Amino acid sequence: MSGVTIRRAGPADARDIAAMLSTVLASADTSAILGPVEAETIRGWMAAAPARSRWLVAEGEAGEILGLQWIEPHAGLPDEAANIATFVLPGRQQLGIGSALFAATERAARDVGYVWINATIRADNEGGLVYYQSRGFRVWTRETGVEIAPGRVVDRICKRFDLD
Repeated sequence: MSGVTIRRAGPADARDIAAMLSTVLASADTSAILGPVEAETIRGWMAAAPARSRWLVAEGEAGEILGLQWIEPHAGLPDEAANIATFVLPGRQQLGIGSALFAATERAARDVGYVWINATIRADNEGGLVYYQSRGFRVWTRETGVEIAPGRVVDRICKRFDLD
């Protein structure tokens, strides 16, 4: 994939990440994250992220953020598992950005000692389900009737990718 660089994200990227993420969230109602996201929110998430977290961005030739992926521990998972989130700008999906992000994330997960990666995807997020399936994730559990906001209840599918 020419013209795209995958690199570790930092607080200086918060404004661009927030703009990209807000665009993604406005284009489809398939995420657990609701509404637009501000740069300060991103900085807060990064600052609060545990040591074994990794944030990666896909950056275009002009420096624009085209995609984002992060892994981090999650209270509902064992220590050897990371939780993952992935976002790619509308119109930029199926161009290899998600694949490039995951290749880098997989290496980062191994480097910090994770054994497997969990992806929790809303059951109505067909694109997300297909993306993780294409990376080799397999269903390991389902969650029904999860309230993601007052009055917003969804089902979720948890998929697992073993790093060994």
